[in-house]
Amino acid sequence: MPRICLFPGTFDPITLGHTDVIRRAVNLFDKLVIGVGVNASKEPMFPAEQRVAWAQEIFKDDARIQAEAYSGLTIDYCKELGAHFILRGIRYVSDFEYEKAIADMNRLLAPDIETIFLTCSPLYSTISSTLVRDVIRNKKEEAYQFLPREVRW
Repeated sequence: MPRICLFPGTFDPITLGHTDVIRRAVNLFDKLVIGVGVNASKEPMFPAEQRVAWAQEIFKDDARIQAEAYSGLTIDYCKELGAHFILRGIRYVSDFEYEKAIADMNRLLAPDIETIFLTCSPLYSTISSTLVRDVIRNKKEEAYQFLPREVRW
């Protein structure tokens, strides 16, 4: 059975922190799917199609990595993909507390899907999409230092 992993998130936008986690995690699995979550109750800065396109462009040279948009419960999307792993990046202890609660709920709903936590490299631990969006709103060009070169608008 192939080891398929889903890395879910909004990736609004995808940052150097995200790509660091993806590049370090991909060797653990046969296939890693970047799942760009679409939540009808949230208004993202960038449309889902753009976020997927950025991820596809960043990882175009690695056939093990793909990017797709999805909506609904992450565990339902895992089942659709045949994924038995969910990857979550952790920057700080507070991230772990939040992510563990989600992982516990997912485990209750789908005991055969395992959540894997990978800590972010220290170089990128201060980067979050939320903070990057604030920089984009106020000083657009200065945000590029936190983003892969493929992420431009």
